Amino acid sequence: RKYGQSGIEVSDYFPRIGQNVDRLAIVRSMWTTDSNHGAQTQFHSGRHMNDGEFPTLGAWVHYGLGSLNDNLPQFISIGTRPYWNTKDGVYLGPAHDAVPLRIDPKNPLDFCSPEREFSSQARAVGIDLTRRLNAIKEDQSPQDRVIAARVTSYELAYRMQMSVPEIIDFSTETAATKKLYGLDQPASREFGEVLLASRRFIERGVRFIQIQHGGGGAGAWDAHSNLKAGYATLGSWVDQPIAGLLEDLDSRGMLDETLVVFATEFGRSPGAQNSDGRDHHIYGFTVWMAGGGLKRGVVHGAGDEIGFHAVENRHYVTDIHATVLHQLGLDSRRLEVPGRKRLDIDHGKPITEIIA
Repeated sequence: RKYGQSGIEVSDYFPRIGQNVDRLAIVRSMWTTDSNHGAQTQFHSGRHMNDGEFPTLGAWVHYGLGSLNDNLPQFISIGTRPYWNTKDGVYLGPAHDAVPLRIDPKNPLDFCSPEREFSSQARAVGIDLTRRLNAIKEDQSPQDRVIAARVTSYELAYRMQMSVPEIIDFSTETAATKKLYGLDQPASREFGEVLLASRRFIERGVRFIQIQHGGGGAGAWDAHSNLKAGYATLGSWVDQPIAGLLEDLDSRGMLDETLVVFATEFGRSPGAQNSDGRDHHIYGFTVWMAGGGLKRGVVHGAGDEIGFHAVENRHYVTDIHATVLHQLGLDSRRLEVPGRKRLDIDHGKPITEIIA
């Protein structure tokens, strides 16, 4: 049905997002080439899995912009199903990989806290010894970027022990804010906590937050049957938290400086699979973005009359990358690494029609 002053159609599975449609810039003409779940890698890196491994969008942002907060990672991955690729940086180096976090103040990061309590004196001895051993290893292997990244990550992890638990402790948030993110409802609580934590990370200077929800199997986003019941359930998990994030960012004056990208690896076929399902579909699908200097309440591109092919203003996934980088003040062609020539399609082109 149509929502808002813009009168843009939104699925019945997302009524709360529909109420925010006047904040959205919707692109209805996306396409990709990997028809299986390697397409999620393709959405993050722009390249088919058979092409090899390439840096993800988050790694490029980290590489190009650096840190705003030395006590927090600048590129984190959170969610009910974090993105499974662990080599975001690839040839940029492991220092640009995402740091996976859990929304659990007691255990936000693997090995973030000691197995048992130590006195401050004992911890100081251990830290000093570790630094000396690291320095010896760096002297022995000065060109080993993995060692350098590991040292940096361990030192960051130490600083994160103090900073991260406070961020994901929601005791200072009002009841109204918690309700806005759906924390009062069992269905939406888990994802709502992820998005509320994301807003709190953004406030403290984290540049790039990668969230992935859901997995395969019956009743999940990749269900190939019984979609009506399954998607209604899934919509109840995410609809309120996503709307809450948009409304919260906007009310705090943060949406203009925060770019929200709501995306998918591919679409679903317009024809039925079995009797009540849909198959993977790479020829035409929709994503939306909001904030970050984009227009509000606009639709760009279109599919054909049955939604099989994107036919108007078609965009490969790296056009989304190019738009994000453009809004962050980055030119992907100036981020090229010597000896790593990228194809023209890898860079993409900013979707200027949705930029304010």
